[in-house]
Amino acid sequence: MFSSNDIRATFLNYFARNGHQVVPSAPLVPRNDPTLLFTNAGMVPFKNVFTGQEKRPYVRATSSQKCVRAGGKHNDLDNVGYTARHHTFFEMLGNFSFGDYFKEQAIFHAWTLLTKDFGLDKDRLLVTVYHTDDEAAGLWKKIAGLRDEKIIRIPTDDNFWKMGDTGPCGPCSEIFYDHGPGIAGGPPGSPDEDGDRFIEIWNLVFMQYEEGPPGTRVALPRPSIDTGMGLERFAAILQGKHDNYDTDTLRALILASAEATGQDPDGKFRMSHRVVADHLRSTSFLIADGVLPSNEGRGYVLRRIMRRAMRHAHLMGAAEPLMYRLVPALTRQMGQAFPELTQAEALITETLKLEENRFRAMLDRGISLLRDEAATVPTGGALSGAVAFKLYDTYGFPLDLTQDALREEQKSVDIEGFNAAMAEQKKRARAAWAGSGEAATETVWFELKEQLGGTEFLGYATEGAEAAITGLVVDGQPTDEALPGQAVALILNQTPFYAESGGQVGDTGIITGPDDLRIRITDTQKKLGELFVHLGTVEAGTARVGGTVVARVDHERRSAIRAHHSATHLLHEAMRRHLGTHVTQKGSLNAPDRLRFDISQPRPVTAEELALVEREVNARIRENAEVTTRLMTPDEAVKLGAMALFGEKYGDEVRVVTMGAPEEGTDKSAYSIELCGGTHVTRTGDIGLFRIVSEGAVSAGVRRIEALAGAAAIASVEDANRLLAEAAAVLKAQPSELPTRITQLQEDKKRLERQLSELQKKLVLSTATEFEMVGGLKLIARHVGEIPAKELRPIATDLLKGLGSGVVALISTADQKAAIAVAVSDDVSAAHGAVDLVRAAAVAVGGSGGGGNKTMAQAGGPDGGKWEAALAAIRSTITA
Repeated sequence: MFSSNDIRATFLNYFARNGHQVVPSAPLVPRNDPTLLFTNAGMVPFKNVFTGQEKRPYVRATSSQKCVRAGGKHNDLDNVGYTARHHTFFEMLGNFSFGDYFKEQAIFHAWTLLTKDFGLDKDRLLVTVYHTDDEAAGLWKKIAGLRDEKIIRIPTDDNFWKMGDTGPCGPCSEIFYDHGPGIAGGPPGSPDEDGDRFIEIWNLVFMQYEEGPPGTRVALPRPSIDTGMGLERFAAILQGKHDNYDTDTLRALILASAEATGQDPDGKFRMSHRVVADHLRSTSFLIADGVLPSNEGRGYVLRRIMRRAMRHAHLMGAAEPLMYRLVPALTRQMGQAFPELTQAEALITETLKLEENRFRAMLDRGISLLRDEAATVPTGGALSGAVAFKLYDTYGFPLDLTQDALREEQKSVDIEGFNAAMAEQKKRARAAWAGSGEAATETVWFELKEQLGGTEFLGYATEGAEAAITGLVVDGQPTDEALPGQAVALILNQTPFYAESGGQVGDTGIITGPDDLRIRITDTQKKLGELFVHLGTVEAGTARVGGTVVARVDHERRSAIRAHHSATHLLHEAMRRHLGTHVTQKGSLNAPDRLRFDISQPRPVTAEELALVEREVNARIRENAEVTTRLMTPDEAVKLGAMALFGEKYGDEVRVVTMGAPEEGTDKSAYSIELCGGTHVTRTGDIGLFRIVSEGAVSAGVRRIEALAGAAAIASVEDANRLLAEAAAVLKAQPSELPTRITQLQEDKKRLERQLSELQKKLVLSTATEFEMVGGLKLIARHVGEIPAKELRPIATDLLKGLGSGVVALISTADQKAAIAVAVSDDVSAAHGAVDLVRAAAVAVGGSGGGGNKTMAQAGGPDGGKWEAALAAIRSTITA
């Protein structure tokens, strides 16, 4: 018997042998189609290849693509558990030709693989073709030898595939398996086609036309092939089952659910086990691909799936959270084929546990209300919309969860009443916001947030993605388009651009679109918590609301920011270890060119301590440990040892970033554990290098560390080495000799300064004996060059002794600044105090004040060039 893993391997190996590139599954969050909530078909990752927008180094490909259909127009969520073949998660096996082979080879490969490699009975196979596709019908006869009655012509669009209203399209050919007359149902196209006897297993799409405006369709110059075969459905056939949930992978998960709950896998809770098994797969793969539960977009759909499964776990009487305990069973089944599942196992486990604990608390409060209210609704009736909204608003019951619970009792919900209650709540929220004191200029963001909802952030997993423009603001006003040269604020439905928060600056980059649209993004800001606003300028083309664009982050800048942000985490822990646990973060900046880190620290950090911290951070970088992200409640994170970041507001769920291996003797699970919503390196080694460049005071008890990481740190070291080499060349010494040579130069400089000072003092004393008579007093007033200010006082004292009675005023102008000393004899000081005279001189050179006593005072000023005016001011003061 073929296992699901055998089927996948056989399929991919067959096409690999036949010249196809085996392409790994793309993420469940589409990077190339903003109209899709999730990747829902095998061709989605190749959409731009089919349209010619993207070129790849191969023209044939094969893949096993993970898919989710649980939102938007492709939504199978409500049917899961009730039918044999509906899933929220499934695998799509496919082979693709991008302008290489066409119908004949596609049909040949399909027939050969099914009948030879998989050994299906030819007599049990039949096909459909589009009713005008004579070529495909003829090829099935030629290659497979099928009779006319086994080639069914279908005249409906079921057998004509379109990518959209315009674009590539073409007829299909579906392959069906006949389970035999013992199963009810008729062949495709018959009145009984919905039965289970004839099961579609593979769809071959012959992409041969280009759909234009209504009524126009032209042949493609290079027709292509797109096929899709559901692994679960095909596994049921090869394993002799009529129900996908009886196949090996899903059955293993059902048995794990039964063991964990103690409930018979095929008993009265059969449907609940199926829901748990299916939803375990979709939630786990979504989390592994970066989707986390939230109240917006993809995160909201994930939460809906999780809570639907958790409600069924509750119905089965699970006393403790169930879903997270089943994750090992899933990784055993699918981890080898999808290694991202194993890599994210810790994140998946903790996210499921966290969400189920929250859901159980909500369920206990709300389930009794739902039960009581539902009891008053007759079979076939509808629950009040107001009650459904109360369950949603007060107890966290999503509307679809209430609908799912009532469906089992053949009841529904008054949707109009629910929507009316929702509109009333928004009206109240708007009124409350209007009175909150927010600036009037922010009104536009509130209106857009109310209209558009939050922005889906893809930047943890990618730096580029397609998106739809949902809002444009020019000159503070919403608009439908922005023209070249205009400064614009854009809102996208999803974005890889990080919006400034938590100390990390916003991303920059380029947004491009059809008709040469090019917008340079210079900043990304977050408004009202969930609205990402891209600020930039339209360089070419016209941006229009509803248009599809490609948003690409500046990779080098983002990488530099990541390095600085991750280095900040390591710096924080290293400083706590070397300075003490009193060190906590008081602010930070993580930019592409530097990091700034403010800490609580009562004294300066010594050079030795900074060296130890820098050395430890670099040791952790060289360790090249994995950087992991997990999800949990803030309380659980703090219990784990996580450090919360200053100024960051945390909700019910937080991202916990861990770095480095734990040290012996500590109970921490990693070197650094912090609550953080920023972007980070994959491994600590990606930081490259860390270098502290300064330390200083910010305010009382707060010190600031400035540091560099990555390329910025390397550039800093290179600059330092260059300067060191230049200094060594000037001194004609080796770099290692510089400390000794510089010390020697400093000592020589001090000796020469002393000698110069002595000579200047002697010169002044020998030439300053002449005095002038001012106001009947003897006055010696001199500019004495660049004599140090500290030498002025003793010189003035000596001159006054020689003068006997009178005033001595000296000014030096070292470094373009003025230093003033005034000495006054005792007999003069009563009428002309030294302090009054020195202050008058200080004002003239741009200074103020002056200090001393009535016989000796000193002052200074910034403008040494006005020394003559200062001496004149002293003369004027004496004669006044």
